Amino acid sequence: MSYFQVLGLDREPFSTSPDPLFFYQSQRHRATLANLVIEFRLKRGLSVVIGDVGVGKTTLGRKLIQMLSEREGFIFHMMLDPTFPSEEQFYQALIRSFGIETAAVRPTLLDYREGLERFLFRKGVEEHKTVVLIIDEAHKLNPLSLEALRVLLNYETNETKLLQLVLLGQMELLPLLKSMPNVVDRISMKSMLTPLTFEETREMVEFRLYEAGYHFPSPLFLDEAIHAIYRASSGYPRKIAMLCHRALRGLVMYNRSVVDRELVDNVLQEDIEAGWSPTEALQKSVC
Repeated sequence: MSYFQVLGLDREPFSTSPDPLFFYQSQRHRATLANLVIEFRLKRGLSVVIGDVGVGKTTLGRKLIQMLSEREGFIFHMMLDPTFPSEEQFYQALIRSFGIETAAVRPTLLDYREGLERFLFRKGVEEHKTVVLIIDEAHKLNPLSLEALRVLLNYETNETKLLQLVLLGQMELLPLLKSMPNVVDRISMKSMLTPLTFEETREMVEFRLYEAGYHFPSPLFLDEAIHAIYRASSGYPRKIAMLCHRALRGLVMYNRSVVDRELVDNVLQEDIEAGWSPTEALQKSVC
């Protein structure tokens, strides 16, 4: 039996997988999602979301996909790894993702571009649909792939862009974009995700427990434990989830009723005794 079942939970509350069900929306996350949907409705083209490792970019992307699937008129795809050695392979991936057929036996770059342009025009103009491409790990894009995306953003009507593009990336994405002014000029919306505040950390812990089935009036994590988790994680959601997971595991192992400061300190002490600082241990745990 898993530790969360012992605690009467239906699901594991602190998995680090990007499950949109457990996506806690801080004020910044909520505003970013709302602004992205507005950009899609207005068909403005390029949106960029950046942030450090573990602030919730991938989960935000999954949440965005969930939101689009509940709305009519959207065609969307999320590219999880945009690492391609050539422009041709990048176009091939896009063609496959959107299920576009090419007439040529051995298509060239021009064939791929024309195929994508016809697809975007048919969906956007003839069928009145909104085509959205979300690229995670966008800091891994090479200049050739970015140039390919710039070409796609050129496909437009007199009023709107035919492709709505979202780049989700780490801070390294900024200098990459700045090195290509003709791409930077096309950015319609920019957002930077930041770590959670203490209050948001508390809300995230309570939200995840509730979604996992904890509906009891007494808190499972005392305030003193939340303070310790916040300090050790610096407010990064992925690190918070990992620490909470280990604290709940300790709760079961030591037959305790609540997570207090002592239990969190024990978890951090285990890392120190293993030769890791708390920050290093958390980074290694989520890799």
